Amino acid sequence: MTAVLTAPEHEIRSAVAKVEADRRAIRIWLGIVVLTLFCLVVVGGATRLTDSGLSITEWKPIHGVIPPLTAAEWEEELELYRQIPEYQQINKGMSVDEFKTIFWWEWGHRLLARAVGLIFGLPLAYFWLRGRIESSLKAPLFGLLCLGGLQGFIGWWMVSSGLSERVDVSQYRLAVHLMMACFIFASCVWIMRSLAPHSVSAPPARATKRVATILLVLTFLQIYLGALVAGLDAGFSYNTWPLMDGALVPGGLFVQEPGWINLFENPKTVQFIHRLGAYLLWAVALFHMIQALRNEAGSPHAARTVVLFALVTLQAGVGILTLVTQVPLHAGLTHQAMALVLLAFAVAHLRGFTGERPRSVSLEIRD
Repeated sequence: MTAVLTAPEHEIRSAVAKVEADRRAIRIWLGIVVLTLFCLVVVGGATRLTDSGLSITEWKPIHGVIPPLTAAEWEEELELYRQIPEYQQINKGMSVDEFKTIFWWEWGHRLLARAVGLIFGLPLAYFWLRGRIESSLKAPLFGLLCLGGLQGFIGWWMVSSGLSERVDVSQYRLAVHLMMACFIFASCVWIMRSLAPHSVSAPPARATKRVATILLVLTFLQIYLGALVAGLDAGFSYNTWPLMDGALVPGGLFVQEPGWINLFENPKTVQFIHRLGAYLLWAVALFHMIQALRNEAGSPHAARTVVLFALVTLQAGVGILTLVTQVPLHAGLTHQAMALVLLAFAVAHLRGFTGERPRSVSLEIRD
């Protein structure tokens, strides 16, 4: 037996076991973070669908944890809401009890956002100070902590767009807020997957990995388009499928000037582009599955493409159902939740092609 070792074998085995234990603990922690982020985004979707996002008109990161507790405090909070255009033009005369309904959605969303900060930040400090984080992971994890802080600012920047001149938030800022949340979510999944054991099957063909990358990019793009649809309330009109306004390609797609503005501010155009994005994503997922089944038959890589295609197909079906039923709350939230599930799987699928992170301590024994 020939061993390639730099220390006694039992010491290296002990070191490897410690690395594996640390990675397992970090995976569990990041899994909890991912689950909390999932809930946060879904509650954010409910906040949008129930028009609750402007019910809290002040940004109080610390004091805002405590909701109104007395009748006087509820009246004070409602009085602040009465000052903004949404109340004056849409909800004028709203009672305190009606106000509480929209307040609790927004308060819950903000509470979850604060909880994510604690769930991520405190364990990060613990693992860091105990020396349980590999050096190559420190910068990415600290970067995610900083992005989480920036996301809190982006959230308020989004809300502030609807407090003075508009009756809702800017669709541009809403899209930025959602995309940042999805990027943080995807990054946590990526790191968590990188620390998990990988299969020992042969690496996939370069073309297969390239299409997996394209699929992930298209998934992000489709979520961005969905954010514009939500921001413009575009899903509440043209509620037929496969025809839209009586045609496969409806008229009136580029009626605003300049023409490019229709891609962001014309509800009809935005919904149509979102539909096209769904068709493209489905076609690429189908191609990816067929490609992998031919080139990687019997491998875990090929099996994942089947699951990915099934998720894309299911998400398309949920999207169609959401549209034709005129976006009821339960369907809209299911559609948003499925988008996150699809995103997580697309990220893990692509990361699975790369292989496990190299060990900080390696043990090679050859007979």
